[in-house]
Amino acid sequence: MPNPDGDPRVYKIVFQSQGQVIELYARQVGQGSLFGFVEVEDLVFGVRSELVVDPGEEGLRREFGEAKRLFLPLHAVLRIEEVEREGAPRARPTRESEALVRPFPLLVPRPPGAPSQG
Repeated sequence: MPNPDGDPRVYKIVFQSQGQVIELYARQVGQGSLFGFVEVEDLVFGVRSELVVDPGEEGLRREFGEAKRLFLPLHAVLRIEEVEREGAPRARPTRESEALVRPFPLLVPRPPGAPSQG
């Protein structure tokens, strides 16, 4: 969906995956049809150049470049921003402060006859 100016929208999606914080750019982001997931489509990668190759961007292009659609778990998404133009996708190791983010604990049902805690 284009902006009022006529330019297509670009979103920067920042999420955690396998001990890394990953930034990707996409043209479509929305609530997925799968409950608890953010749906990301039409990923945008920089123009390939034979003179300068960013190994980080190439790794992300190899991992995500063929995907038609990504379903990111809601708890893994750190931020989604609408930006003026795309930047270079990148991945970096998770900082200690970001590693403190934990999924919300779920109650696990107690089997019948199990002793109560407390």
